[in-house]
Amino acid sequence: MPETHPPPPRPMMLADLNFEPTESDGEEHPPTPRANPAAAVPVPVPVASAPAVAADSSTRSGNEEAGLAKNVTATKDSDTVECEDADQHCHGASAPREEKVSNLKAALVHVARKMPKNAHAHFMLGLMYQRLGQAQKAIASYEKSTEILLQDEEEVRRPDLLSSVRIHHAQCILQASMGDSFDEELETGEVDEILVKLKNSVESDHRQAAVWNILGLVLLRGGQIQSAISVLSSLTAVAPDYLDSLANLGVAYIQSGALELSAKCFQELLLKDQNHPAALVNYAALLLCKYGSLSAGPGCNVSAGPYLHQKEALAVAKECLLAAVKADPKAASVWVNLANAYYMAGEHRNSKRCLEQAAKLEPNHMPARYAIAVHRIRDAVRSQCTDDQLLWAANEMATVLKEGDPSAVDAPIAWAGLAMAHRAQHEIAAAYDTEHTNLVDAEERALYTLKQAIQEDPDDAVQWHQLGLYNICMTRFSRSVNFIKAALARSPDCSYAWSNLGIALQLSDDPSSETVYKRALVLSSTQQLHAIFSNLGILYRQHRNYEFARKMLLRSLELCPGYAPANNNLGLVFVAEGRWEDARSCFEKALQSDPLLDAAKSNLLKVVALSKKQ
Repeated sequence: MPETHPPPPRPMMLADLNFEPTESDGEEHPPTPRANPAAAVPVPVPVASAPAVAADSSTRSGNEEAGLAKNVTATKDSDTVECEDADQHCHGASAPREEKVSNLKAALVHVARKMPKNAHAHFMLGLMYQRLGQAQKAIASYEKSTEILLQDEEEVRRPDLLSSVRIHHAQCILQASMGDSFDEELETGEVDEILVKLKNSVESDHRQAAVWNILGLVLLRGGQIQSAISVLSSLTAVAPDYLDSLANLGVAYIQSGALELSAKCFQELLLKDQNHPAALVNYAALLLCKYGSLSAGPGCNVSAGPYLHQKEALAVAKECLLAAVKADPKAASVWVNLANAYYMAGEHRNSKRCLEQAAKLEPNHMPARYAIAVHRIRDAVRSQCTDDQLLWAANEMATVLKEGDPSAVDAPIAWAGLAMAHRAQHEIAAAYDTEHTNLVDAEERALYTLKQAIQEDPDDAVQWHQLGLYNICMTRFSRSVNFIKAALARSPDCSYAWSNLGIALQLSDDPSSETVYKRALVLSSTQQLHAIFSNLGILYRQHRNYEFARKMLLRSLELCPGYAPANNNLGLVFVAEGRWEDARSCFEKALQSDPLLDAAKSNLLKVVALSKKQ
C-alpha cells in the first residue's frame, strides 16, 4: 500500500461536535456500521444543540481520527467473517463456512509471522480476531501494529492507518469488558476494570494515552456520557500532559449539562496551551451554549442587570472564534460558530457573511447548511417578509434530511428545523390575510412537520412545547394547553413551558393561570424572571387589580430595564388609573426600546388624544 504524506508533528485526537466523519479508505479495513445509532447541537447540543440551534459547538481535529464514528467495527456472529475474497482460498465445491474462516485466519497468521514488521498485516489479523469475538488476541495484534507504526517518534508516516488501529484497539477494550452491547452506560464494575487497565497501560507506555482517549470518544459518540467522563477524567489524571483528553472531557461535560465543569476544563486547556486546536473553539462554543440561548426580549438593556454578563461572554466568544478563524481559515465549523456569535451580538450582516464563507468552503457541510437555513428563517420573521427566503430555508432543511449522513444528522433536530420554516411561512401568511387556499396548505405543512419532529423523538419536551406555541399563535388555546402539558410531563422543571402554559390558560379564561405563573417564577432563573413578572402583571391588569399589576410590571423593569412589553403594559395600567402623563412616558419608553412595537404606537396616539380631551 502506498505511503501517505508526512503528517503534522504531533497528531491529535479530538472530539468534533460538528465534524462529519470521513469515509473509510476501503483498503485498510472493511467499512463497518456504527457501534450505536445515537447522535449532534445548537447544541445544544450541540447542540445544541444545539439546543434549538443556539450554537454550533465544534472542535477541529489535528488529523483524520475525528472520523471515529465511521471507523468502528461492530462484532457480528462469532463464527462468521465477511470477506469478499474468502472463496478464492477454496477451489471446486463450496467449503463449509467454518473452513473458510479457518483458511482465512491461517493465511493472516502466516502473513503476520512472515512479515513481523508489517503493521498492516497485524492490523488485518486484529480485525479477524475482533470479528471472531476474540478481543484479547485482537488487542495484542493492534498493540503490535501500533508499536511498528510508532517506531519513529519524530514522524508517523502512516497516520491514517495508526488512527484506524487505535480506534479498533479502543473498541476491543470495550468489547472485552462489556461484550457486544454498546448502547448502555457501563456498570460500576466494568468502569473500574477499564480504569485499572487504563492506569497500567498509560503508566507503562505514555503513547497509549491516545488509545484511551479514543475509547472515551467511542463512549461519548455512543451516548454513554457518564462512562466517557469517567474514562477521560481518569486519563487526564494519569497523563496530565496529554491535552486532547482534557479537551474532550470538556466536550463531555457540555453534553452532560455540567457547563461549569466544562468551563474549568477549557480554561485549564487555554492556560496550558493557547495554540491547542480545541482550546479557543470549544471555549467559545461553551460560552455560546451557556449564554447564547438567553434572550432578554425586545428593548431590553443588556448593559445593565444580569444580561451584562451575557454581553461580556458573547464578546469573549467572538474574540476566541476570530482567533480560531485566523489560525484555521478553512474550517467551516469555526465560521458557523462565529456566525452564531455575531447573531447573538445583533450583528446580523456579519453573521450572514460568516455563513456564506462556511458554505463556500464546504458546500456539503450539513451543520453549515442548517445554520444558513435558520438564519434565513430569522431574517424573514424579523422583517415579516414572505419572499423566497422561507422557501429556500425549507428546501435547505429538506436537503439536510434527505442527503445528510444519518450518523452526522440528528433527525429530530432536522425535522424541527423544517417545521420552523413551515411554521414561519404559515404565521406570516396568516398575519397578512393571504388567500385561504394558500393558508390551508401552509398550515398542513406546518402541522405535519411539527408532528413528525415529535414522532422522531416522542420524549423530547422541546418539540411538544413548539407545537403548543404554534397553537397559541393560531388561537387554538385549549389545544395548546394540552400540548404544553405534554411537554411538562416530560420536563416538569422547565420554567419556559410553565410560563407559556400560564399564557395559554389566561387566554382560555382559566382561573388557574395565576397559580401556573407563580410556579414558573419558582423554577425560573434570574435571566427569565422579567418576562414572567410582565405576564403576571398583564393578568392582574385584566382582572383590574391595578396595584398588583403595577408592582409586577415595575419588578419586571427593575430586573430588565427597557423591556418594551412591560413598559407598554405599565402604560395601560396608568391609563386605567387616569394618569395620562405617566402613561405617555411609558409608551414613549417602550417605543424607544422597540420601535416596531405597534401596540405601543397605537396606545401612544390614543393617550395623547385622551389627554387633550381631559
